[in-house]
Amino acid sequence: MGDDMRKEIDAKGMRCPKPIIELAKARRSLNPGDEINVVADDPAFESDLKAWCDTAGCEVASMDKDGQTITALLKFK
Repeated sequence: MGDDMRKEIDAKGMRCPKPIIELAKARRSLNPGDEINVVADDPAFESDLKAWCDTAGCEVASMDKDGQTITALLKFK
């Protein structure tokens, strides 16, 4: 990954809008090419994440669901 950074966020147990707020806080310290791996179990997280990425300049590189738990890897442009 070179000089790019990957940040980890465990948002399990947090309810809307807290997982997105945590992402927005983490975003402030990232540069293009950096990534965030986030794990959340809020039912609204998937749709909130897609909407947030549209405005935050990132893409969902991968998303996996295991029951209620969603693990997403976001890459910033």
